[in-house]
Amino acid sequence: MPDLVLFQPDIPGNTGTLLRLAACMGVKVHIIEPAGFRLDEKAFRRAGMDYVEQAAMQRHLNWDEFEHWRQQENRRSLLLTTKAELPYTKFTFEESDLIMLGRESSGAPDYVHEAANERLTIKMHGEARSLNMALTGAMVLGEAIRQTR
Repeated sequence: MPDLVLFQPDIPGNTGTLLRLAACMGVKVHIIEPAGFRLDEKAFRRAGMDYVEQAAMQRHLNWDEFEHWRQQENRRSLLLTTKAELPYTKFTFEESDLIMLGRESSGAPDYVHEAANERLTIKMHGEARSLNMALTGAMVLGEAIRQTR
């Protein structure tokens, strides 16, 4: 089953939404720190993240630690970005994929783009720029689950 990866998330509500989704779908969430908010149980509860106890979550203290873990595990990193050409709907997902979302405020830095095995996008109508991070994660995870189950 693919996992979700949040690169230095800024908004606790989006993280909570994705943790709830992951708990309901049986998916693991990796959080690459630092986050823009405290990552403790008290902070999660205050943000309404009542599913945190049910969610499988793995914290990585920084990008280098995450990347070392990913390479040891031989997992493919798929970065969701508005800077990609390949639509997620045209991509073939694998069970071991890591679906990565950048920061809400600034996306993912160049070194994350360069390390990604693939960069995927959601094609949008007209002049629309981007979707909410939690919606993006849900859409792409849904397709990945459809393909891998």
